Amino acid sequence: MKYKRILLKLSGEALMGNKGFGIDQVRLIEYAKEIKATCDAGCQVAVVIGGGNIFRGIQAEQGGMDRVHGDYMGMLATVINSMAIQAALEGLGVQTRLQSAIKMEQICEPFIRRKAVRHLEKGRVVIFGAGTGNPYFTTDSAAALRAIEIEADVILKGTRVDGIYTSDPEKDPTATKYENVSFDEVYSNGLEVMDLTAFTLCKENNLPIIVFDMNKSGNLQRLINGDKVGTLVEI
Repeated sequence: MKYKRILLKLSGEALMGNKGFGIDQVRLIEYAKEIKATCDAGCQVAVVIGGGNIFRGIQAEQGGMDRVHGDYMGMLATVINSMAIQAALEGLGVQTRLQSAIKMEQICEPFIRRKAVRHLEKGRVVIFGAGTGNPYFTTDSAAALRAIEIEADVILKGTRVDGIYTSDPEKDPTATKYENVSFDEVYSNGLEVMDLTAFTLCKENNLPIIVFDMNKSGNLQRLINGDKVGTLVEI
């Protein structure tokens, strides 16, 4: 196994499946099964999921709402998605712990780094909700921050495309895929991997990122075994 501790970053939109809003239970169970198989292989898994399928703070700002207020609402949306992933995993017999950057004692633990690491060492999936707990920071930033704090080997960013391309492959048929790309090349070529805050955190802490297609069954397990899947971003 190449990676013994990973942080899996999922977008909230990924949970919509074929729906236009909310959570697709079929997609949710598919993801839970992929995570379970990865845990069964002996890999320690932490998860950060966005909330865009329910609410996005930036969209709220565009509609006239205060950005800070909108961002806090977005953080609560990530907790809803985190609870959904938790329920799906526990339905498959996987032990989980949900930790939130905003205190919600009735439904989750507060984020405590040492506790999170201990849970991982015991084989539990740790889900980090509510982003960083601060407005103006995305769940990409939360994923980068938590991955560094728990000393993850890699961030695996699960998307609906199979890697990083020279341009959007859904709009440009001539787009070509990168197998490997450096942090500096991502900067210089203006490639969209994560927001710049998150991306800079990863670069400064020498934390590799792999962008891959989460919707293809088995990709997650192949990645932890070191197979070439998606696009690797490293120094």
